Amino acid sequence: MPPTCRVLLAVLLMFTWATIASWSFAEERVAGWVQTAVMPAAEAHQAAAANDRHVYAITNVLLVTGHDDPVVHALRLPEEGRVLKPLDRHPVPFSGQGFAHDPATGGLVGIDRAKKLVVFAEPQPGAAASQPAGSLEPRLPRDNLLVYRGLDNDQRPVRTTDDWQRRRREILAAMQQVTGELPGAEKRCALEMQVEEEVDCGTYVRRKITYASEPGSRVPAYLCVPKQVLDGNGEKAAAVLCLHPTDNNVGYGVVVGLGGRANRQYASELADRGYVTLSPSYPQLANYQPDLKQLGWEAGTLKAVWDNLRGLDLLDSLSYVKYRAYGAIGHSLGGHNAVYTSVFDDRIQAVVSSCGLDSYLDYYGGDEKRWQPGQGWTQDRYMPRLAEYRGRLEEIPVDFHELVGALAPRRVLIVAPLHDGNFRADSVDRVAAAAKQVFNLYGQPGNLRVEHPDCDHDFPDAMREQAYELFDEVLR
Repeated sequence: MPPTCRVLLAVLLMFTWATIASWSFAEERVAGWVQTAVMPAAEAHQAAAANDRHVYAITNVLLVTGHDDPVVHALRLPEEGRVLKPLDRHPVPFSGQGFAHDPATGGLVGIDRAKKLVVFAEPQPGAAASQPAGSLEPRLPRDNLLVYRGLDNDQRPVRTTDDWQRRRREILAAMQQVTGELPGAEKRCALEMQVEEEVDCGTYVRRKITYASEPGSRVPAYLCVPKQVLDGNGEKAAAVLCLHPTDNNVGYGVVVGLGGRANRQYASELADRGYVTLSPSYPQLANYQPDLKQLGWEAGTLKAVWDNLRGLDLLDSLSYVKYRAYGAIGHSLGGHNAVYTSVFDDRIQAVVSSCGLDSYLDYYGGDEKRWQPGQGWTQDRYMPRLAEYRGRLEEIPVDFHELVGALAPRRVLIVAPLHDGNFRADSVDRVAAAAKQVFNLYGQPGNLRVEHPDCDHDFPDAMREQAYELFDEVLR
């Protein structure tokens, strides 16, 4: 081929493919695909990497749109390789890179910049790419995590960790079916930490702070800092996110020893051991009463997760903290809050959950009254959508089997007392048995441990000591 022809061919190819990338919540690239010239060259050149995480993770379909054309292209994720397969194209009443899935209608939502309007597109009948996630049935088995959803909704065996990532993406998407979608840049703002009080606690300083997790919402928290990292010698300390149990009086103060029940002071104890600890308040408890609806949250659980993720951003910003290698610990409410948060952010390298979980199927023995709107898990500060599954709990799209599995291969300690009246120890064992499949896949079966102390809904000294030793092994 003459040189001029080779140059022309290179130019044509450059204008008939594009790279589309997937990024983690920690802003790290985790996957990439090539969009080829099977569609017309002009359209391929215009298509941008705007996609709906919710739909893509469930259906193996990406939606992409151009900068100027009011058209959405549906592209099938490949079973093997990196080349996306064009499926269909649909006109939409908006253009530009940004759009999202509308869970209320199953359609799409975009913007008209010229008119400064939010524009909704109704779902196309029979369009596979715009199917709501809940239309894919049956849900994959909670007790067999080594299968994933292949093309045409068929089950395929998980043989590699890459296969597992397909299942894991579906787990994150299923979680967001009941919490609403985790936001992105639109909720981020300057943290603007403010110190309201500082107390000398001997080996560390306890600071009562607030930080802005999103526009219009400041999170109260305690930040405990060992004195040795404040001496200006450049020493850095590992950090642990300490999430408090249900307490409507002192709230987050219980984990720094300011009242509440005994055996909950893990933030102050970790600070005594040389850790920086951050203990944010949980929304709608004690003095932290954000208006969830006004802020746009469908579930208090996800608001808490977001506040915690922004708390990790705060730790990232502190010069005396070891960067992006954190632990998370919590009891009861804090126990499941630690799991939910860690599923969405791999900056957390070690997770401790005390009295925080069992299968939704087993919660209080499956008592249907616990699933009435406003009760148990369905309260506004948790996940109100779960009330829709009353009488059919097996259809809840995600369970702790999958969520704990999604933590693999990180280090996880679950404390499940034999006489816990909230969460059943035998149910925790079934959860762990399912999750262990994934830890085995990574060759790390010992990274998931379950302990059964002979007590009720408590976090006894010996169990807290095991938790602290775990953090010592992983974070130091």
